Amino acid sequence: MFFCKRLLLRYIFFFFLLPVFQVAALYAQDNQKINSTELGDKTPQELVDLIKKATPDEREQYETALLNYPQQDLEIAKQYLQIGLFFYGEEEFEKCIVYLDKAITIANKLKEYKLLSKSYMIKGHSYLRAGDNQSALDAYYVALDIAKNQGDLEQQIITNSGLIIVLTRMNQSDKALEISRQMLKFIDKTSFKDTKNHVRILTTINDVYLDAEQYDSVLHYAEKGIAMSKLLDYKEGLVDLYIKKGMVFYHTKQYDQAFKYLLKAEDIVLNFDIPNQFFPKTNINYFLASCHYEKKEYDQAIEYLSKTLDSIEETDLDKMPVIQSHLLIANCYGEKKDLEKALYWHNKYLELNEEYQKNKDKTVSKIYTTEAEKLESEIESLKSKQIADKQSKTYVLIILIVISGAFVFVVFNYRKKQKKNTVLFQDLMQKIEALELREQQEGEQKEEVKEIIIDDIKVDEVLKGLSKLEATEYFLRSDCSLGSIAKKTKTNTTYLSKIIKMYKGKNFNSYINELRIDYVLRRLKNDKKFRSFSIVSIAKEIGYKSDNSFTKHFKAKTGLNPSYYIKKIEHMEEQLQS
Repeated sequence: MFFCKRLLLRYIFFFFLLPVFQVAALYAQDNQKINSTELGDKTPQELVDLIKKATPDEREQYETALLNYPQQDLEIAKQYLQIGLFFYGEEEFEKCIVYLDKAITIANKLKEYKLLSKSYMIKGHSYLRAGDNQSALDAYYVALDIAKNQGDLEQQIITNSGLIIVLTRMNQSDKALEISRQMLKFIDKTSFKDTKNHVRILTTINDVYLDAEQYDSVLHYAEKGIAMSKLLDYKEGLVDLYIKKGMVFYHTKQYDQAFKYLLKAEDIVLNFDIPNQFFPKTNINYFLASCHYEKKEYDQAIEYLSKTLDSIEETDLDKMPVIQSHLLIANCYGEKKDLEKALYWHNKYLELNEEYQKNKDKTVSKIYTTEAEKLESEIESLKSKQIADKQSKTYVLIILIVISGAFVFVVFNYRKKQKKNTVLFQDLMQKIEALELREQQEGEQKEEVKEIIIDDIKVDEVLKGLSKLEATEYFLRSDCSLGSIAKKTKTNTTYLSKIIKMYKGKNFNSYINELRIDYVLRRLKNDKKFRSFSIVSIAKEIGYKSDNSFTKHFKAKTGLNPSYYIKKIEHMEEQLQS
């Protein structure tokens, strides 16, 4: 009986239901073809609207229709830019760049320079957000050239706001500061004044002042931006500026104040729909964790860092806040004596940082060569035009002379710089040898010190305390500060500051920086393993919170970059061994 029922069901399916399903499928295919045909009648604006409203799965057919749109005029170029901006907001940067390139191609043909400049600028922003500093730099330079040629001040300011982020990432703080000051100077002459764009620019400029450790300027512009953001009800601006204030108070070791502003930022992110949340969330978690770490609250620090590291994607691994989070969580586990986890996270950090440094070096090289490339391009362009004119032999000759002169000038400057660096390096090596010799004669020096009569007993005690701290290399600790040394030497900060000024001949910061740089010069010279560390790791090892700060002080003391000094030491050792 059961067997008969199964046969009956199969009979019904094959002879009645299956044909119905087949007809329905054919109808659906025909209907799909009709829909595809209908898309050809849509305007670019209608296709853009459909893409924005559709789900990600539904977008493909509309995108295909838009990308293959037959007319290539100004209207379609504008729609490509618009949909590019849409995907930028969705953080789909690859798609964003595809549409921007379409807009750029058309704008180039039509000589629509405003559209062209804006498309390159958004392209730069997309690469910047995706962590591709080199491509971002290329796009920004093109956008900036077009804006300057068109005299478009507002476009220059917006493009520069992205450019200074790349420069800051690449340790080009002086260039970034110079551009930032120009932006502040001209912003009141634009329509950006007291708008969201004004807030965004203040936020970006604050990154530069943070990098330069000009904390008073950060707080000044943060307060200005916060006041604007509140009037405009601009939550994204408030989040960024609260984070900036939190970072200042962290760097100045005012951890309760840092917690206050970082938690304000976190509260806004949790309770409001803030676009582009990756960097705000990552920075909030990192600096809250850093504050807990400094207060020796390692479990709380790990909790915040885990929020970031558990949610990141493969494409986020080349972003500096993520790389720094790997190092900090390794340090947390190290303090907890969980060496297995500390080693795991430290190895991950070393891998990510090595790749980041490679990309960073490429971009720095690009920054220095851009001006030369521009000059070469202009000369070649002028040369081509002059050759086309049969009566311009004299001008061609002049151009060749200019090119030759420029080449000689570049070569001369390069050799001069190399010669100067070599002299600086040799002078530096003599100073290091003298310093090492002086340390060997430490016993004799101590006897000489004993002969010096210091009337003030307290001054004598403080100076002895400083000598002990120097001997134990206390200055290499990241928590070394005027306050902490005052406690160690049993005096107050005002008195300690005056003693250092009088007997060391410099202010406190210069005193500590000089000790650190003297130490690192000697250690790099004598410790091959130490030379293999990344610049970031070397900076952390000697008490600096960032490689930017270390590089700045190293160059101020020696006139050389740390990487150049390390290469010269390696080269010198290779010559001795050969």
